[in-house]
Amino acid sequence: MAGHTGDVRAARTLLADADAGVRATALGALGRLGQAGAGDLLAALADPAPEVRARACQVGIGVAGVDLVPMLADADARVVEVAAWALGERAGAGGDAVARLSAVATGHEDALCREAAVAALGAIGDERGLPAILAGTHDRPAVRRRAVIALAPFSGPEVDAALAAALDDRDWQVRQAAEDLGAADEPAPGHPAPS
Repeated sequence: MAGHTGDVRAARTLLADADAGVRATALGALGRLGQAGAGDLLAALADPAPEVRARACQVGIGVAGVDLVPMLADADARVVEVAAWALGERAGAGGDAVARLSAVATGHEDALCREAAVAALGAIGDERGLPAILAGTHDRPAVRRRAVIALAPFSGPEVDAALAAALDDRDWQVRQAAEDLGAADEPAPGHPAPS
């Protein structure tokens, strides 16, 4: 309720509640109110409960001074998944984020984490992440679908080859994503291709 009624004091008090669900919800309320500061988030990122750490990654997207990259090494896959998503949503994520996301995309045991990392790499659009996205085109179906979509900001022969292979994928959703992406590159009927 505090997040909907503007009660910053109540939300901040509940950050110290004994129940992890209450702490996570209180952090979400502060985020909704635009009152979650770097100190709140740094404390929540170190919380023993994974649901609080995951919420901190989500809320921390737009908060300066909060490094979410280390959360990609969290022991809980739910936290890693949300951290990857959050890094993809952050403007200007690069450098270390791309390297760490690439490692998650190619080596994490949890498919949802690999999928979120591939999506984040596509959203970031940094060429250094392209090899990990291309590797994702050979993963499980959900990761392959996400990898095909993540190829959108990239070009080159290896991208063309991956899209061509995806058109023959055994999963119809992978094929559809490749068709949709290929159709976006083709001129509309009656319109010349851009030069």
